[in-house]
Amino acid sequence: MLNDIMQSLLTSLYPLLKESYALDFVQIGLLTFAFQVTASLLQPAVGVVTDRWPMPFSLPVAMLSTCAGLLTLAFANSFPILVLGACLIGIGSAIFHPEASRVARVASGGRHGLAQSVFQVGGNTGTAIGPLLAAFIVIPHGQASLGWFSLIALAGFAILSFVSVWYTRHRRSMAGRPPASRAFPLPRRQVFFTLAVLVVLTATKNAYLASISSYFTFYTIEKFGVGVQDAQLLLFLFLGASATGVFFGGPIGDRFGARVVIWFSILGVIPFALMLPYANLVWTSVLVVLIGFIFSSAFSAIVVFAQELVPGRVGLIAGLFFGFAFGFGGIGAAVLGLFADREGIEFVYRICSYLPLLGLLTVLLPRLPRARTA
Repeated sequence: MLNDIMQSLLTSLYPLLKESYALDFVQIGLLTFAFQVTASLLQPAVGVVTDRWPMPFSLPVAMLSTCAGLLTLAFANSFPILVLGACLIGIGSAIFHPEASRVARVASGGRHGLAQSVFQVGGNTGTAIGPLLAAFIVIPHGQASLGWFSLIALAGFAILSFVSVWYTRHRRSMAGRPPASRAFPLPRRQVFFTLAVLVVLTATKNAYLASISSYFTFYTIEKFGVGVQDAQLLLFLFLGASATGVFFGGPIGDRFGARVVIWFSILGVIPFALMLPYANLVWTSVLVVLIGFIFSSAFSAIVVFAQELVPGRVGLIAGLFFGFAFGFGGIGAAVLGLFADREGIEFVYRICSYLPLLGLLTVLLPRLPRARTA
């Protein structure tokens, strides 16, 4: 939660940065691109390395990188410095997520879906709190007030130091046990094909969610004429619903299977996404809550499904999916910025409403062997 509070402040500040630095939508998209693609390129590599050589104390190091990014954003005086700050936050994310996901799985007691949901709902809660802090602290007091949030980073550093000590002791206690099986539960070709389908589903989901998290404040301001603080509150509704969806997705996946949750989440959001561009302000508020809840419930299920599909490679899978989620969201934000400048922000939302239709690829997901699922 603390980690993602700091990361979400970047997107929450876009209206302030756009006005202060006279940025266009392409530059806004490039800031998201710098943050998310930095995380995307590094996370799978970090996951591979930590699968082979676990690094418990990389967690507090990640928090220091995020802190440095925040301080850079607080005192930036040009667009390139803003990009540098976004990259430092992205590096912190890349180091944090693979190892943190592994610790969550280790602590799960076998309830992997629940563990991923609790882990991710902390992140989503932090992401939802970020716009509120931006609306009531940073917007009134200016860009330099971002420096105050370095205290959150120091708190996160202290907490993760204790977590790293616990994880180190756990590894020592497990040192005499045989390693977990790394055998694929399905034929190798089918495993790689299924991973590709999961990656496409993740890409589709995050490209759509990027259109909301990066541009929803501009959309509501332009279409409905609301103020910046009201737009931030609407964004909070979406992000809060996303956090709730993540929380319920994992336990339901433990009970009924990750594949069922993926089906419900990816396909269930289609009608609401198609209605959103044509709704009034009241129905827009309702629809973004439904979209955030339903769509976000899939991610923990996708991660658990992939971890069961490729056992013994928790860091790689976490890095791949968290990294790809960030990376494709960044690419989507940059491309959407081009369309927003040329065609208008409402046109972007009409185009994005069709993205969830790619979720029909869910039909290609196989059933995992029952013992593996259990």
